[in-house]
Order: sequence, then C-alpha cells, then structure tokens
Amino acid sequence: MIDIDKIRLDFPILGREVHGRPLVYLDNGATAQKPASVIERINLMYSELNANVHRGVHFLSQECTTLYEAARENVRRLIGAESREEVIFTAGATASLNLVAHSFGRQALRAGDNVIVSQMEHHSNIVPWQLACEMTGATIRTLPFDEQGALEMDKLPELIDNRTKIIAITQASNVLGTRPELRRIIDMAHAHGACVVVDGCQGIVHGGVNVSELGCDFYAFSAHKLYGPTGVGALYGKRELLERMPPFMGGGDMVDTVEMERSTYAELPLKFEAGTANFVGAIGLSEAIDYLRRLEPSEIEAHERLLLARATERLTAIPGVRIYGTTPDKCAIVSFNVEGVHHYDIGMILDKLGVAIRTGTHCASPTMARYGVEGMCRASFALYNTEDEVDALIDAIEKAIRMLRR
Repeated sequence: MIDIDKIRLDFPILGREVHGRPLVYLDNGATAQKPASVIERINLMYSELNANVHRGVHFLSQECTTLYEAARENVRRLIGAESREEVIFTAGATASLNLVAHSFGRQALRAGDNVIVSQMEHHSNIVPWQLACEMTGATIRTLPFDEQGALEMDKLPELIDNRTKIIAITQASNVLGTRPELRRIIDMAHAHGACVVVDGCQGIVHGGVNVSELGCDFYAFSAHKLYGPTGVGALYGKRELLERMPPFMGGGDMVDTVEMERSTYAELPLKFEAGTANFVGAIGLSEAIDYLRRLEPSEIEAHERLLLARATERLTAIPGVRIYGTTPDKCAIVSFNVEGVHHYDIGMILDKLGVAIRTGTHCASPTMARYGVEGMCRASFALYNTEDEVDALIDAIEKAIRMLRR
C-alpha cells in the first residue's frame, strides 16, 4: 500500500488547523489540495520564467512555449490521445464543455434533432446543451437513474434515434459516485451516428482514462480536481471533429491571417486557444501529472476504496442516515442526509469540529430533484485522506446529530 504519512507531507495545507482543530479535508470532489511540487513550480514560473507563449523570440518566451507544449504532451499521454493536436487547453471543464456545445453543437444540431443528457450530470454538462438546443431548435432528452443511482440503461434504446446527435454523460457522478457504462453508451451512440461528450472531472481522478480505448468523441476535465491549479483544464476531441468545428472564441494566437474583411484560423490546437494562454496553469497541471506518475494507480484506488468502505459502513450504522448512490463500483464519494436535520446545519457544525465537507446541491439540481431533497452532505476522498479522518468525520456527524436533536 502507498505510504499515506509520507504523501501527506507533500501537501502543506494538510498540516494546518481550523477553529483550533487539525484540518480534516473531505471536499476533494469540489477541489483537491496541491502538492508542494505544484506550488513550487507555479512560484518558479512567476518568479523566473514568466513570459507569454508562442509570440516572442526572446529567451523567456521560448522557454515558456517549450514548457507549455511539453505540458500538452503530458496531458496527451495521461489521457491516451493519439496526437497532441487533440488536446486543447481551456479554463476548465466548464469552458471545455461550453466550447463543444457552442462550436460542435451549434454546427451539428438542427430543429428536430435531440441531445440525450443523463439525469445525474453536473450543471456544466446540462446547461450548455440547453443553450445549444435553444439556439438550434433541438431538444433535450433525459436518461434517468434509479434509486441506487445507476443509470436506467434499458431506457436508452427508447431515447436514442436517428435524430440523436449528441449524448452528454459523466464518467463518474460528482454526487453519487456512480460510474456509468461508458463503452456501452458510446457503442450505442456511434451505431446511431451520434457523438458522445464525457465529463471526466471525477473519473480522471478516480481511475483515469484512455480516450483512444474508450472511443469517446470529446472528453473534458479540470486541473484543480487532479491536484493541479485552478483556472485551467483540458478538452480532448477527435481530430476529424475538431478540424470541422469553427472557433469558439476569436482573438490573438488562434488566427493565421487577419484582414478587416475576414480572417483565417490557426491549425489545431491553437484554433481553440484564443488570447493569452494560462501557460502557468497548464505547466502546473503538468507538474501535478508528474507527481501522480510517481505513485501506483492501483494502490491509490485500493486506498480510496478502503476509505469509501469504512465511511459507508460507519454511516450506515447511524440511525436516520440515508446514503445516496449505492452502486457497487462507485468512486470514493459518499453523499448523505440525516433524517430531521438540515444538511447545512450538519456542514456548519462539522466545520467547527475541523471537518470540511460539501453541502447543498453540488451543482446537480436534477439529482436532488430525483430524490426529492433540497440538498445533501457530501464527503469526497482523495489519496491523502486517512482512516482516522473517516473516523473523525463519523464522530463529528454523531456529535452534530446529538446537538441538533436536543
């Protein structure tokens, strides 16, 4: 097994206290903490190497450009893309999904077409498709999930037809932890001529991806959930699709020629990277990838499964607690409510006890509506969390319940 004590030393924030108590950070599904190597790389970029990429002949610009494009290659290797031109740096998964919806979606969709979106999606993989449909006259069709949190795959054949152009699906639900049957969905979509857009924000952290083997058409993820910096992410797209798509934004670096009457556009991947790139963020992401490569993925997954099993077992033993999402292969996320107690109250008391969890809708309102709740508590685990922290979570929940039910 991985040496958790040693790993925790790599993350400076884990040594701090909140409200006079050691920090127990269990909000990793929202954003993960950063290892010292990432923080140091970002500091080095700003203190010694800061210069705009692709646009200068001087040393700093050339050096930054080399590091930026090396980061692109690092992402390509991480996700198993066939070529670096298929990797677009964006401001994050939300920006990536909007890029696909507004560029590919508006090009592919017509009145009478439909987009299938699963009921468990994050808002970032719902709202962009609603906007694209409003602009084109297409409609949204919903693939529901059952009480356990598993997609009702038997209903997909009823939803998909020859007017289905896009299926938007998560690799792993940020609320339920559910991992949909992506290969089955992708095969069915391609048999009907539809493309599949995957939100990989949680999946890339818990299990990873090889997009070439998976066969998806687009894949989006954010760096900050993968132990990298905020404000940067990546979009994978099959090259033949990206070639046909119009630019999403116009500006510097995405053009070939500009005249007052018309412009021509740069080759991939720059066609979709208008303006000054977040080169520091991209290089920070590359450093996070390098950090993770020093660890054994199977050991990380085994450790996270251990934490999830312990949390699930202990939560289940608390009277009045309901866990949402109970599929066997779920990732290390557990969402729950306590009967008769508001989720915000639980979260606030846990905070005072040093335990950071997420409360609310988790940007997944349709998931809340499916269960008839306004929100949930969510504990999401990372490679640096410990069994003692799981126990601290449960002890804090039990104390909060005693306080709130007096």
